[in-house]
Amino acid sequence: MAIWSVEIKELRRLYETFKGQLPDLEKELERLIKADDDNMILLYSRRCLEIIITDLCEIELKRPRKTEPLKGIIDKLHKEEKVPAHIISSMHGLNELSTYGAHPKDFDPEQVKPVLNNLTIIIRWYLKYKSIEKTKEEEILFRGESPEQFKKQERKTGETTRSGYLKWLSGILITAILIITVLLVYSKIFKRNTLENLREKDRITIAVMPFRNLTNDTTWNIWQSGIQDELITSLTFTEELKVRQKETTNTLLKSKGLINYASIGPNTGSLISQKLDAEMFIHGTIKQVGETVRLNAQLINSSTEDIYKSFQIEGKGDKILHVTDSLSGMVRNYLIIANLIKDLPASQRIIPSTKSAEAFKYYLQGENARSNRDYPTARKLFSRALAIDSNFHHMTLLLSVAYSNEGFYEEAKDWCIKAYARRDVMPAMPRMITEVRHAAFFGTPYDQLKYLRQILEVDNQFPGTYYEIGLIYYTMYQYDKAIPEFEKALELYDKFNARPWWVFNYSLLSYAYHATGQFRKEKKMFIKADEHFPDDPAMTWQKILFSLTEGDTITANYLIEKYKVQRKERSWSDAGIAYSIGEIYKEAGYLDKAEEYHRQEVILEPDNPDRLWDLGWFLIDKDRNIAEGLSLVDEALKIRPDYYWYLDAKGWGLYKQGKFDEALKYLEKCIELSPTYRHNVYLHLEAAKKAVAGHKNN
Repeated sequence: MAIWSVEIKELRRLYETFKGQLPDLEKELERLIKADDDNMILLYSRRCLEIIITDLCEIELKRPRKTEPLKGIIDKLHKEEKVPAHIISSMHGLNELSTYGAHPKDFDPEQVKPVLNNLTIIIRWYLKYKSIEKTKEEEILFRGESPEQFKKQERKTGETTRSGYLKWLSGILITAILIITVLLVYSKIFKRNTLENLREKDRITIAVMPFRNLTNDTTWNIWQSGIQDELITSLTFTEELKVRQKETTNTLLKSKGLINYASIGPNTGSLISQKLDAEMFIHGTIKQVGETVRLNAQLINSSTEDIYKSFQIEGKGDKILHVTDSLSGMVRNYLIIANLIKDLPASQRIIPSTKSAEAFKYYLQGENARSNRDYPTARKLFSRALAIDSNFHHMTLLLSVAYSNEGFYEEAKDWCIKAYARRDVMPAMPRMITEVRHAAFFGTPYDQLKYLRQILEVDNQFPGTYYEIGLIYYTMYQYDKAIPEFEKALELYDKFNARPWWVFNYSLLSYAYHATGQFRKEKKMFIKADEHFPDDPAMTWQKILFSLTEGDTITANYLIEKYKVQRKERSWSDAGIAYSIGEIYKEAGYLDKAEEYHRQEVILEPDNPDRLWDLGWFLIDKDRNIAEGLSLVDEALKIRPDYYWYLDAKGWGLYKQGKFDEALKYLEKCIELSPTYRHNVYLHLEAAKKAVAGHKNN
C-alpha cells in the first residue's frame, strides 16, 4: 500500500461530492486518484491547482491567465486579498513541490503527502468558494451506497421483536460494552484544575509562545517565532480551537521587555496567556545534538501552570518544517480529542486508542448512529476511522458488532476473527473485550460471562459491563439473574447523571420484569424510559404487551395504532409491522390474533422466506397446526436450504411429530451452521437427544 493511500482516499471522497459539477477539475482529479506513480501524482496535483488558479484569475483578477507562471498569480491573489492567507500558503506549498512531477528529478516520496494534503485543503476551500453543497443523494453516494441500497438498508435498521427477538439479541451481544474504547475513565485529563474546567465553553482557547532556542547556535533564533507561527497556523484551521494570533502574543511579550525569546519561561507564558484570556498555552524548546534537532512542547494551564501534556519529536535539521508539521499534528489531535471527550457524559469519557482526531470523530459519530440503530451509517463511519488509523483496533471490533446488529453474522464473524488475530498487541482491557466477542462466536455464554467478570475486576463502574452480563442471562431465559445486572447498569447511569446509551437498557429490563410477574416495576420502568426515550417504538411494544396482559384492550388498541405510525416513520414494511404485532399478541397469549397477523404478513410478502418461516414457526411452536407449519418451513428451505433458523424450525416440528431421529439431524445441522450460540436451539437439540436416547432404551 502506498504511503499516501489515506490522502488519496480523502481526495476520492471529495471527488464524489462535486462529480458532474466541475468537469475540468473532475477529469484531472480522477486521473490523480487512479495514478500509482509518484511523479504522475505530483503532475496531476499540479494540473488540479492550475485549473483552480486559472478560474480564480478570470473571476477575481478579471483577466485570462495565458502563460503567466502560477506563482505570480498566487502572489497577486494574495496581495489583493482575494484568497485567504492560509489557502495561499497551501497553494505555494503545492506549487513548489509539484514541480518535481512536471520536471522529474530526485525527490523524497514522503513529499507526495504534503502535496496531497495541500490539494485537499485547497479543494475544500474552492468548493465552498464555488458554493457547491452536498445533496442528500450525494451524501448517500459519498458513503458508497446507491440510493436503492440506502433505502433497503434503512429498512433493516429497526430491531425485530420477540421470536425474532432472540435472533436479533444475538446480534446485540457485546454492544454496550463496546460503546466506548474501554481502557480507563479519562481521569488524568479531567482531574481538578484540568480541561474539565473548560467544558462549559464551546471551544478551547489557546496561546502559543515563541519556542526557546537552547542550541547555542544563533542561526536557530529565526525558528523561535517560525515554529510558533507554524503551530498557530495549523491550530487555527481547527474549528474546535480558538487560537490567539502571533502578533498579539509577541507584542505583549515586547511590552514586557522580553525581546530575547530564550528567556521566556512558564511563568511568563502563564502571565501572557491570561492577559490574552487563553485558558492554556504552549511552551516549547529547540535543542540540537549533531544534525538531529529535537522539539519539546508542553501544554500548560494558564492559571495553575499545571502541565496537561508533554510532546517531543526530533528529526534532521534540514527537515525542520516536516518536524514542525508533525509536532503540530500531535498537539492538534490531542486538543481536538480532549475537546470532544469533555463534552461526553461522565460514563463515556475514555482514553482513546487512537491519536488521530479525525479517526476519533468518526468513531464518536459512528457510535451516535449505532445508538440510534442506524447500523449501516455506523459501519461506514467505523470503516472511515479504521482507514485513517489502521491501529485503531477497537474499530475492528465495532465493525463486527455493527454487522451483528444488522443480522450479517458471517461478516460479523470475519471482523471478529481479524480483531482476535491482533489481540496480543492490545492493552489488557481491549484484549478482554476481544475475548468476550470471540466467545460469542466460538464459545458459550459461560465463556463470555467469565471474561465479563474479569472486566468487572478491572473496572466495576462501567454500566455497559453489567448490561452485557444481564443480556447473556436474558437470552438464556434466566430473567431472575438478568434483572439485577440490568438494574445495576441503570443505577450507574443515574450515579453519573447520564442518559442510558440506548432504549434497550429500559426495554429489556421491562420485559424481564414482565416475564417474572413484576408488573408494578414494569410500569414504573415505562415512566423512566419516557423521560429519556419518548415515543420509542421498543417501549411502545412493551406497553402494548403490558396492556394486553392486564386485559386493557382499549389502551392496547390505541397503542397498536401508535406503534404502526412509529414503525412507518422508520421505514418498516407493512409485513414487518404485522409480524411485530403478531409477536406481541403471541407473548400476551392472544393466539388467534397472533395467527391473524402472522398470516397477514405472508399475504403481504408471499415470496419472502422469512415471512413463511415466521408463520410456520408460530404454528409449530404454539401447536396450532404443525403439519402446515412444516409445509411453510419447507417452502422457506427451498429458497435458503442452509439457513439455520429454518433448520431449527424444521427440526422442532419433526420433534413435535415424534420423528426424533430425523429431528436430531436437522437440529445438529442447525447448530453446525449457526454463527453464534443460540440457547433456544441448544434446548431443542438437548430435547431431541434425550428423546432419541429414550426411544433406543425402550
